[in-house]
Amino acid sequence: VSALEQAVGARLFDRSRAGTTLTPEGKRFEPHARALRHEWNEARRRIQIPQGADELLRLGIQNDLAAVYLGDWVAEFRAALPAMAFYIEPDYSNQMCADILTGILDFAVMFAPKPHPDLHFETVGDVTYRMISTDTAELAKVRPDRFVFAHFSPAFEDLHRQMTPELAASPVSVGQSASVVSLLLAMGGAGYVLEKTALQLIDGGGFMAVGDAPPLRQPVYAAVHIRHRTQGLHRKLTQLVARHFE
Repeated sequence: VSALEQAVGARLFDRSRAGTTLTPEGKRFEPHARALRHEWNEARRRIQIPQGADELLRLGIQNDLAAVYLGDWVAEFRAALPAMAFYIEPDYSNQMCADILTGILDFAVMFAPKPHPDLHFETVGDVTYRMISTDTAELAKVRPDRFVFAHFSPAFEDLHRQMTPELAASPVSVGQSASVVSLLLAMGGAGYVLEKTALQLIDGGGFMAVGDAPPLRQPVYAAVHIRHRTQGLHRKLTQLVARHFE
């Protein structure tokens, strides 16, 4: 820190027993520091490209979407960008936003954008969740003590509570569709899962659709650093992702 303050010619932090805070100069320097950190991480990645590839692209994808959509997306990415190598990290929205800011990720698909002046978000569509059950096909007969409550994102959780308030007293709550499936397979009961997953489980036997339960829709967003929002590569990735939600 002292070396940094000497290099910029100003005191950046006020230090006391109560902690450390930014000085006015530090607050002015902070956005430049973030930009420098982002550029440094990008520079490091540019020289760590797998053999045979022209460039490495680091992608983040919402955990809940990975199992259902990742294969098709990456197949299309590779067909459209054959000279590109891909590093893929399923994760949650908050972490992906942080990783785009610091340059760890180049592009991400997520449920819950975290507003920041250096981040650009674009809506690419939405996914539908359906309620399934091992016990009943009627919402009125779904018991809270046999229900797995889902909190896939803050917006989804709010909608879930509004649409099915009687089930909010469930003793089990998880944040991933695959975890809901695992719990239902092990314990039985009911819960919301991705529509494609619901259809597969119903076709496989053992589960039924809770037909009168309201479908819950979750918006999906593409996220990039603000510097890349108009670049052709990132626009192409956004378009390829959006095609799956048309």
